Amino acid sequence: MHRPDAERRLSFLHEVGVLLQRSTDLDQILGPVLRLLSERLGLERAGLCVWDRRREEVALVAAHGLTPAEVQRGRWAPGQGVVGRVVETGRAERVLPGARLAGERVGDRDPLDPRAFLVVPVRTEDGVLGALGAYRDGVAEASLDDDERVLVLLAGLLVPATRRAIQRSAEQAAELQPASLIGRSKPMRVVYEAVGQVARSPATVLLRGESGTGKELVASAVHQGSDRAHRPFVKVNIAALPDSLVESELFGHERGAFTGAAQRRKGRFELAHGGTLFLDEIGDLSPASQVKLLRVLQEGELQRVGGNETITVDVRIVAATSRDLEHMVESGAFRADLYYRLNVFPIRLPALRERRSDVLLLADHFVEQCSRSHGRDVRRISTSAIDMLMAYHWPGNVRELENCIERAVLLARDGVILGHHLPPTLQTGEASGTVAAPGGLQARLDALEREVVLDAVKEARGNLAEAARVLGISERIMGLRAKKYGVDWRQYRLWDGSAPGARS
Repeated sequence: MHRPDAERRLSFLHEVGVLLQRSTDLDQILGPVLRLLSERLGLERAGLCVWDRRREEVALVAAHGLTPAEVQRGRWAPGQGVVGRVVETGRAERVLPGARLAGERVGDRDPLDPRAFLVVPVRTEDGVLGALGAYRDGVAEASLDDDERVLVLLAGLLVPATRRAIQRSAEQAAELQPASLIGRSKPMRVVYEAVGQVARSPATVLLRGESGTGKELVASAVHQGSDRAHRPFVKVNIAALPDSLVESELFGHERGAFTGAAQRRKGRFELAHGGTLFLDEIGDLSPASQVKLLRVLQEGELQRVGGNETITVDVRIVAATSRDLEHMVESGAFRADLYYRLNVFPIRLPALRERRSDVLLLADHFVEQCSRSHGRDVRRISTSAIDMLMAYHWPGNVRELENCIERAVLLARDGVILGHHLPPTLQTGEASGTVAAPGGLQARLDALEREVVLDAVKEARGNLAEAARVLGISERIMGLRAKKYGVDWRQYRLWDGSAPGARS
């Protein structure tokens, strides 16, 4: 025999109180609390959103009944949809089964859909910290009042833990993440921690990683975090220089030292005196230049090409390579003593395929950057394009992503990047919805039409009537097209109707 609803709610709140007594760490208690909300009270897909004022976004930090990927994609601007509006106004809201909300982009709800959606603010006397929401299946409106009261009480209980989590996150972000680097994935947090550990020391840093992973940006972050930040940061790409000019570039030359040396010239070491010298692609340095570089690192002294004067330099070295230096040392292509001089504090930069959760952050950043530099007004990336970006393996890493986004910004119309604006290398059958379709004109036209229909449904938050108005077609035709291409409008109403991967 089931206990009365009031008793079950009191029991639930008691269990939450016990959990809060054991720990005040939001990461530890949030999962169990949301699971109890579902198991004890039947409130499904419950989740907590936190307002990140630094990034001006409301982020879904955890939920019961959603996949980790769906949680990662749950982000809204303040005022956007029900969740964003609750955070902005500080007032609870509910969306009833089949209800039509004036001016709400969620739009008409299917009268056959039995779910109601409840969202309450997590607030203090100082303002709103976030929002707590959940779905309730097949109940009358009157019974939702009790559910809302429970959510309000639970939101109040979670205030101290939420406040501490926000404060800790802000402190960690400010302390660890350099302003020039983008990414919140675990591999990048490891990089931020390493940069923070080594930046203020004089130790030589060796950056390892594939080409295009952002080694120059990390080198700059090391310099900016050091006591030498006010001094020069000098960069040189060894691979871009002919062997005959490497020594002249690094150490300088005297007038007449070789044909074309019309005047004395300072090398990069002298230019970087007191600051940091970034030696990119150090693995391409010739054996002869390796010997001279080793002497400078050991003695802090150099001689210009063609000169006899000994020059003392004070330079912090940050080197980088995409090559296997250990294998080169074993084969004799790279000096072991130089390798050990450089490999004092190695930092490995992850490939983009190892930090897929950062792809959309980087893509959004490049959209904004390229739109500004090219004078375009591109504001978002469509769902189909997001799916393609996430499915691609990015052999060229961040540099390839930046080039793809720049191309897409130049091709985009109406402020939206669609799938066909991305390069052909990203046009997979799975992403474009043409896996089983034969190659040909009709298949390509169908793929393009499906993409347009899908983007309209996503933009309308699952409201087919609104999507039809956007495309200028009747609701009947819109329904037929959605059915033809297997576009399930219901999935774009999850958590305030936002499509998986929706960006605004």
